[in-house]
Amino acid sequence: MPAVTVDSLLTLDRLPELDSTAIVRPVQSVTTAPSGLEGDGFPVKRAFAGVALQDLDPFVHMDQMGEVDYGPGEPRGTPWHPHRGFETVTYMIDGVFEHADSIGGGGVIRDGATQWMTAGAGILHIERPPESLVVSGGLFHGIQLWVNLPASDKWADPRYQDIGADAAVLLSSPDGGALVRLIAGQLGGRRGPGLTHTPITFVHATLAPGSRLLLPWDPGFNALVYALSGDGTIGPLRRPLNAGQLGVFGPGDAIEVGATTRPRSARVAPNGDGLDVVVLGGRPIREPIAAYGPFVMNTREELAQAFEDYRAGTLATSPAGDTRR
Repeated sequence: MPAVTVDSLLTLDRLPELDSTAIVRPVQSVTTAPSGLEGDGFPVKRAFAGVALQDLDPFVHMDQMGEVDYGPGEPRGTPWHPHRGFETVTYMIDGVFEHADSIGGGGVIRDGATQWMTAGAGILHIERPPESLVVSGGLFHGIQLWVNLPASDKWADPRYQDIGADAAVLLSSPDGGALVRLIAGQLGGRRGPGLTHTPITFVHATLAPGSRLLLPWDPGFNALVYALSGDGTIGPLRRPLNAGQLGVFGPGDAIEVGATTRPRSARVAPNGDGLDVVVLGGRPIREPIAAYGPFVMNTREELAQAFEDYRAGTLATSPAGDTRR
């Protein structure tokens, strides 16, 4: 169950009904995320694996971290590591993570909070569970998203944003069957709290069993829907989408998502066993990409320079002065 929810959707502003002329985007592809390990060994699903970069643009990479209920001593994080040329977004759906970086940003990301880090010209950071969670174990579930920067912003000064769980804009679908958490961008005349260099929209939605969600969507943005849990359908032809799968959409100005009706459940508030999805879109940058490891640049020469700067200790310095910890 996502940490950010409400007792009654009737208390929320509702998304507008779609205009009858709205074009619901067709589904281009559905892919299944493979599992892997990140950092010191925490489990992830590689949401964008097998999808062409031109379909993801302006996004580069996304991991679903967990969902896992750790036992005592099991929680894992990442060591200090560098980034350059893009933004990292860590959204904690449930659980807690600590963040620190070389510009003094950081803190605790907990239960629905988001940290938005612009690497720009270069930054070092570390993400790890707090010692109390390592000792006790507990639930851990989140998303890490990489948003590309255009060439004009790749050398911007690094920036850190701490977006508390209570800062997300909460909306409901017109029929009250879905809870929509707007983290960045615009949706239905409302704007999320995340400040972005690249224009994007980032939404986490929970649909009650049997409900449908029609989202107005900027026709100049691409559109992606990733299922965190549950099962449902996407697009006007209601193509199946199950947990751990990503749907890529074609052109249009609306996105349709539906949650499968479960025979054992009546219509319930969307904090039960419905469908949980992340909905993403952004204005494509349409520039060459040279990406490897923790760097996303435009040319191989810039990529080689990033590695050289890191080895030389000139990309950024951790608070402890050790760029390789």
